[in-house]
Amino acid sequence: MKARPDLSAWLPLPEGVVPSDASVLPGGFRAGGVAAGGKPSGDPDLGILVCDAQEMTSAARFTPSATAAAPVIITRDRCTNERLRAVVVNSGNANASTGRLGLEEAARMQGAASMLLGFPLEQIALCSTGKIGEILDGGTYVKAMPRVRDDFSTDATSFNTAICTTDLFLKKAAVDVTLPGGTVRFVAQAKGAGMIHPGFATMLVFIQTDAKLSAGQCDRLLMNSLVDTFNRVSVDGQMSTNDTALLQASGTSGVAPQDKDEDALLQAGLDHVLLDLALQLISDGEGATRLARVKVTGGDALGHAAEKVADHIATSPLVQTALTGADPNWGRIIQAAGHALAGRGQVEFDVSFGGVQVCRANQAARYDLAAAEAAAAEQLVEIEVTFKGDGDAVRYFCDLTVDYVRFNSEYTT
Repeated sequence: MKARPDLSAWLPLPEGVVPSDASVLPGGFRAGGVAAGGKPSGDPDLGILVCDAQEMTSAARFTPSATAAAPVIITRDRCTNERLRAVVVNSGNANASTGRLGLEEAARMQGAASMLLGFPLEQIALCSTGKIGEILDGGTYVKAMPRVRDDFSTDATSFNTAICTTDLFLKKAAVDVTLPGGTVRFVAQAKGAGMIHPGFATMLVFIQTDAKLSAGQCDRLLMNSLVDTFNRVSVDGQMSTNDTALLQASGTSGVAPQDKDEDALLQAGLDHVLLDLALQLISDGEGATRLARVKVTGGDALGHAAEKVADHIATSPLVQTALTGADPNWGRIIQAAGHALAGRGQVEFDVSFGGVQVCRANQAARYDLAAAEAAAAEQLVEIEVTFKGDGDAVRYFCDLTVDYVRFNSEYTT
């Protein structure tokens, strides 16, 4: 696996929030992962994460896809999202578009985990990731579950490794948040490289905290963070069948937020962790070599128009391929922006790369070409688009390379 990129320029730390060791789980959590034999490579492919705290709380979100995978359906329909004590994850097979048999195999894994861990069925979430349309042999993973339990520790590395598919590096992040009553931790693991798009982004993400939270607080924290992090990134504009985000709070620190200011500080800590993971996901976009952040200002104050413009720019293959070539091609930017607002009459856009204005009112501006090209050649490229109005939106995306095409032409789904 390769080293994760330096994303610090886009990840300023809020006051009261400091980086922490992402390999060490917060109090009340254990996890493990093994090679169950589901991957032809023999790589680890089964991970289990548990919360031992009796009074824990949780929250979850799932893909809105109309072709959601079996584990999503089972978890969404059977589980109590406010009290998910464990999550069982297999990688290499998405168990998606597998019909009744897929649901039965998912239920088989959930039942086996319930017996092994001693938790009710409704407290065990399921996640799968990998190829779509292949029948999953739940028995392979059921047989390996005792080995995962034997591997349980407070080190998240084996779990983090077991949930990967095409990932080129482990995606993890952690912070300590200092409240007046004490310090709490957020630790998270994620997987994802392709099929990434808002709604929310395609991934599996698991977040643990030792903060003492109600189920309602968990749900609010997760919902708010997803809006400004995973819902703001795209690799290829494609929504997955298996997206899942799960936040679990053990409460073992005994520290609970006491007012709105402390709630806001916790939210800032979680936002930082999830944005870190979201940027890691798109930086590992299959074949990605460069990231871009597009900031759009204009349109209605609620940001509806700005959001549409940002979405179209971030998912335009023309813009993404220009990004690959470090080309400050403003024509592709305004083409995507104009497409986003089609039917609204003429709209005049200004475009800048790294502070160098290259377009004014849909026409070429007089600018330093070398400076614009240098801005477009950065590893983290800043694009600013403005038009009349007060709305604003931000999107993060990656370039679209020959390697992406090659990988996905060879990858069986």
